[in-house]
Amino acid sequence: MMRGFSGVLVAASCALLTACAVGPNHKRPAMDLSAAYKEQNGWKPSEPGDALDKGKWWEIYHDEVLNGLEEQVNISNQNILAAAAAVEESRALLRQAQSTFWPQINLNGSRTRTVTGHANGTTTTATVNDLGASGDWEIDLWGRIRRQAEGNRASMQANEAALANARLSAQAALATAYFELRAQDQLQIILDDIVAAEQQSLKITENRYRVGVAAKADVVSAQTQLLSSQAEQTNAPLQRALLEHSIAVLVGQQPANFSVATTAMRTDVPTVPAGVPSALLERRPDIAQAERQVAATNAQIGVAIAAWFPSLDITGSDDYRGNTISHLIRTANNVWAFGPTLALSVFDGGLRRAQVAQARAAHDISVDNYRQTVLSALQQVEDDITTLRVLEQRAVIEDAAVKAAREAETLTLNQYKAGTVPYSSVITAQTTRLNAEETALNVLSSRLQASVAMIQALGGGWHQP
Repeated sequence: MMRGFSGVLVAASCALLTACAVGPNHKRPAMDLSAAYKEQNGWKPSEPGDALDKGKWWEIYHDEVLNGLEEQVNISNQNILAAAAAVEESRALLRQAQSTFWPQINLNGSRTRTVTGHANGTTTTATVNDLGASGDWEIDLWGRIRRQAEGNRASMQANEAALANARLSAQAALATAYFELRAQDQLQIILDDIVAAEQQSLKITENRYRVGVAAKADVVSAQTQLLSSQAEQTNAPLQRALLEHSIAVLVGQQPANFSVATTAMRTDVPTVPAGVPSALLERRPDIAQAERQVAATNAQIGVAIAAWFPSLDITGSDDYRGNTISHLIRTANNVWAFGPTLALSVFDGGLRRAQVAQARAAHDISVDNYRQTVLSALQQVEDDITTLRVLEQRAVIEDAAVKAAREAETLTLNQYKAGTVPYSSVITAQTTRLNAEETALNVLSSRLQASVAMIQALGGGWHQP
C-alpha cells in the first residue's frame, strides 16, 4: 500500500516539476481563405488614405462636427460603458482564478464555554480558548488551476474584444445617422429651392391669366403643384428631428439638451481599399472575440480532464488552546498539524465523463461560431465592395440626370412663356427635376453610409496589422 502511495507521490512530483497541464493546447481554428475579394475586381478606391490613423477612422471625412461627436461616443455611450464594466469584471475573475495558485491562510480565534450537567444535580463549567492559523494549498499537479486561469484570461480578452466591437458599432451607427441627418439638411435645401421656383412659376401663370393668355386651369395646376411641394417641405424636418434624437442617445446625452446645427451636405465620398481577406482575422474585433471564446472553451476541456486525476492538498494548522487567555500562548498549549491529502474519485456514475463530453461539445460550438463569424465578415466586405462600386457608377448617371432635368425645366418654362407648350409640361418638368434631385441625394447618402459600413466591415480601419 505504501509502495503504491509513494508511486503516486513521485508521479505527482514529476508532473509538478514539469508544469504539465492536461487537455489540448489552443490553436486558432483553420480557415481556408481566398487570396483576394471576388467583388474587388473592377473597383478602385477613389482616395486610398494610406496615411490615415486607423484609430480615428472617421477623420477621413474631414468633418469637424462628426469628429467632435465621435469623441463623445468613446466617453459617454452607455453601451460602451457597460462593455467596459464587463471587461473589469472579467479581469477581477482572472485575478480570482490566479489567487488559487497560492496557499490560502486564515487566522482564527474562539472562546467556548461548556456547561455539563451530572446525575447528582451538579454542573461542571469549562472554558476553552483557541487562537491560531490554518492554511490550505492545492498543488496544481495536472494543470486544473492553470487551465482555469487560462480560460479566464481568454474570457477577459474576449470581453476586451467585445468592448472594441461595441465601440466600433456605436461609432459606425453615429456616422451613419450623421450622414442621414446631413442628407435631410440637403433635402431641405432642395425643397426650399423647388418651392421658390414653383412660387415663381405660379406668379408667371397668374400674370398670364390676368392678361388672358392662360387658362384658369393653369393657375389651379400651379397652385396644386406648389401646395404639394410645400407639404413635403413642411414634413422634411420630422425625419431630421428623429435622427438628431438618435445621435443624442449615441453620444450619451438627453435629446432635449442636444442639437446639431444645419449645414449643407458634402458631395464627395472617400473610400478605402479592402485589403486581403486574411487581414480580417487580425482586425475585426468580433472575430477576435469569437477566437478568444474558442480559447476559453478549450481551456475548460483541460479543467474537466483534470478531474480524472488525484488532487493533492497541503494542509496545516497551528493553534494555542487553553482555559485562560493570560497564559494561552505557551508551548504546553500548542497544537499543530501538517501534511498532504491525496484524493481520487473512484466512482461518480459517469459524471466526469459527461463533464469532459460537455466541455468538448462547448468547444465545438465555439469553433463553429468562430468560422461563421469569419464567413459573415467576408460576406459583409464583399457586399460593401459591390454596393460602393454600383453606387459610384449610379451616382455619375444620377448627377447627369439632375443636370438634364434642370435644363429641361428651364427650357419648358421658357416655352410656356412663349405659349408653345401647355402648363402641364411645366409641371412634368418640375416633378422630374424634383425626383432627379431627390434620387441623386439618396444615392449620395447611400454611398456615404456604405463607406461607413465598409470601414466597419474592415474592423475600423484598413492598415495591415
